[in-house]
Amino acid sequence: MCESVKSLPSPTSPGTAHVQGPGTYKGWLFKWTNYLKGYQRRWFVLSNGLLSYYRTQADMAHTCRGTISLAATHIEVGDHCHLVLSSGGRSYYLKASSEGECQRWISALQQAKANTPHIMHHSDDSGDEAGPGGVTQAERALTQGALKTLASKLEDLSTCNELIGKHGAALQRSLAEYEELHAFLVAAAAANDATSGPPNDKLKAVNERAALFRITCNAMVNACRDFLELAECQNRRWHRALQHEREQRHHLEETIEQLAKQHNCLERAWREAPSTQVAEQTEGDESEEDDNTEFFDAMEESAFITVTSADHNNQHRLSTGSQSMSGGLATDWSQQNNASESGQLRRARRTRIPDKPNYSLNLWSIMKNCIGKELSKIPMPVNFNEPLSMLQRLTEDLEYSELLDRAALCSSSLEQLCLVAAFSVSSYSTTVHRTGKPFNPLLGETYELDRLDDYGYRSLCEQVSHHPPAAAHHVMSQRGWTLWQDITIDSKFRGKYISVMPRGCIHLQFHASGNHYVWGKVTSTVHNIIVGKLWIDQSGDIEIVNRRTKDTCHLKFSPYSYFSRDSPRKVTGVVMDGEDTAHYILSGTWDEKMECAKIVDSSGGCGGGPEARQKTVYQTLPPKLLWKKYPLPENTENMYYFSSLALTLNELEEAVAPTDSRLRPDQRLMEAGLWDEANAQKQRLEESQRLERRKREAQTAMALEEGRDIDSYQPLWFEKRSDSDTGYSSYVYRGGYWEAKETQDWSQCPNIY
Repeated sequence: MCESVKSLPSPTSPGTAHVQGPGTYKGWLFKWTNYLKGYQRRWFVLSNGLLSYYRTQADMAHTCRGTISLAATHIEVGDHCHLVLSSGGRSYYLKASSEGECQRWISALQQAKANTPHIMHHSDDSGDEAGPGGVTQAERALTQGALKTLASKLEDLSTCNELIGKHGAALQRSLAEYEELHAFLVAAAAANDATSGPPNDKLKAVNERAALFRITCNAMVNACRDFLELAECQNRRWHRALQHEREQRHHLEETIEQLAKQHNCLERAWREAPSTQVAEQTEGDESEEDDNTEFFDAMEESAFITVTSADHNNQHRLSTGSQSMSGGLATDWSQQNNASESGQLRRARRTRIPDKPNYSLNLWSIMKNCIGKELSKIPMPVNFNEPLSMLQRLTEDLEYSELLDRAALCSSSLEQLCLVAAFSVSSYSTTVHRTGKPFNPLLGETYELDRLDDYGYRSLCEQVSHHPPAAAHHVMSQRGWTLWQDITIDSKFRGKYISVMPRGCIHLQFHASGNHYVWGKVTSTVHNIIVGKLWIDQSGDIEIVNRRTKDTCHLKFSPYSYFSRDSPRKVTGVVMDGEDTAHYILSGTWDEKMECAKIVDSSGGCGGGPEARQKTVYQTLPPKLLWKKYPLPENTENMYYFSSLALTLNELEEAVAPTDSRLRPDQRLMEAGLWDEANAQKQRLEESQRLERRKREAQTAMALEEGRDIDSYQPLWFEKRSDSDTGYSSYVYRGGYWEAKETQDWSQCPNIY
């Protein structure tokens, strides 16, 4: 097993053990805990055949670390003051401070074992590993003893109850007989019947019954008194234990709060450090393991293996054929991008916003009572937000809309699917540094993005539900495509991280071909909420389906793993036709770029072991770049890490609807750096929204009572329609917004601000 440590802390006093009462022995011993901590000094108490141990003598009142029953324990004496107790398949390694002390403990243990009935008990040694929060065997034994005593008192009460019922019935019969006798005596006296006298035996029986009843009642009262005293005694002990747990929890909260403050101080010091020191620190951090980082288990490798073709003739022939396709994927991405930018002049828009103020706030004091709740229901100050609403974050998915413009020119549905897959991945590239929470939109809030002159599309979002939060989005492009989505956000705070799970589908239809693509979103996770540097990860699977041709693309977002050899934020995918034949391999990262490689050959497996033989091997042409992330603007770290498009989303526009997110007062104040005023406005808007919700609930209840039809909330620009393919209902744009903007007729819009 383990070896003893070379040096041990000396006991606080020469007499480390002493007898206290018959059969009781107490003192300090060293107990082996684990290979990290080695032997730890514990206070042991031997009493009634049970050996219990505590961290200190003061812990005896409330927290026992473990209990060993000596009834079925084998005691083995080792060298150098060691002794081993084996019980129930477990061994407990103990060490005394001296040979004499060891001998005294051995004698006490053997004597206690001889005096203990051989009854099998289960010992619990989880205290040193589990911490003080667990329930130990000694505490369970005390509780079980108290329960047995309470059960015996309840049995006494039940016996008294039975006796009262029995003697009470007999007493009632005796009283009835006495009443009959009394009536007889009265009648006899009236008839002057001197020969009849009261039967003394009947009166004697009545007195006996009454005496028994009185004795039984006294016994029951005494049993109740004993029961009450025992309950009060146990209540005081449980109250002390509960108070200790509360103090421990309070101490833990203070410790975590202090850690959060220290983290904020360190982060500020890191930001204020010179650039050379920052570079040196970054190099050092790359080689050291961060204790605050949360790692996932290593994920399984891909289900396929990709090999680049070395056949130059075949490669040239296929590459030439690929280039002949309209909108071809073989065209270099940078050339397409430069052509699109030089094709037309775009309106000049803002390139910066006010710098983010350096506000410090105790996150733990706000979120410690919110673990397990839905994120949209947590009242959060603007200090943890970014000056954009969730509607604007949805619109931000269009940052790389030129991918869809290129896809609309493709004659091949498989090539088109590759570009659609790259577009679905590109929407996550803006989130890599965006740890701020967007504003929860108010019910009826809208957001428009008119880029008809710049990019050829118009976008409209509306908050169609508040609980659960749901938004509808519709985009119409003059370059041959229409996109719409109905997204519900399901988010949970788990203590160390926040999970955001979007529910719903994204629809994309190309006008020329009629190809209709449908896909969903993956889970976003914000890590290190309490302590450590915040970081975001995307994980999950996306299945993109072409409803017309049944072509599919399966994308896998691999979660970050410290043990994986793959690059972080990796995304892989396979594009297949309706007959499940693979045509393209997609690879890249969701924060940088995506590439595709055309498959020229495939095989069912390869050598190298049974695991490798189960994988499909794809031989491909050299990969072509589909999408690459734009560089972030200068000074972006002080502007919430906004991209060039995100910087323009909250820019004031003329003639927008009065419900537009740009006009939201708390969001505008936050962007201006007036966070205290923004918090006051945010509380006002949220309280107004709660009042409106209560009014709608009252009106609904009144309509139900009166038997009238319930007028549920109806969005202004979207309506619920049933999907003909799936049968599910979703919100679809009903029209009218851009016409209302043209005439500036906003009379239908509610006053939500």
